[in-house]
Amino acid sequence: MDWQAVYAKRWQDGLPRHVTRMWPKREPEILQGGSIYWVIKGLIQCRQRILRMDEVFGDDEIRRCAIVLDSKIHRTHTAPKRPFQGWRYLKPEDTPSDLPSGRESEEPLPAELSQALAEIGVV
Repeated sequence: MDWQAVYAKRWQDGLPRHVTRMWPKREPEILQGGSIYWVIKGLIQCRQRILRMDEVFGDDEIRRCAIVLDSKIHRTHTAPKRPFQGWRYLKPEDTPSDLPSGRESEEPLPAELSQALAEIGVV
């Protein structure tokens, strides 16, 4: 996610953020090891650990939540999923596991093949 490196430069600490208008109601739970799971081409493919939540205001002066993320991206086993707000709706039992050590640098399968395998339960 090269776009994160460019976007993170906007912030003093250089950490990536996902800014949302709504503040998570389950903030304490999320901050105890929660992650954002990224849906790419209909599949969860990676996650980033949530470090904290900062209050920010846009040019419109509306209060927003900046979910501050660890810069390390963890590739996960793929799992089919429509786009969603991962910090809100993904239950722990529904989270795909991280790829085993050493497999993170493998080239990902083509999206269509990965989708088909995930749909039949082959991870």
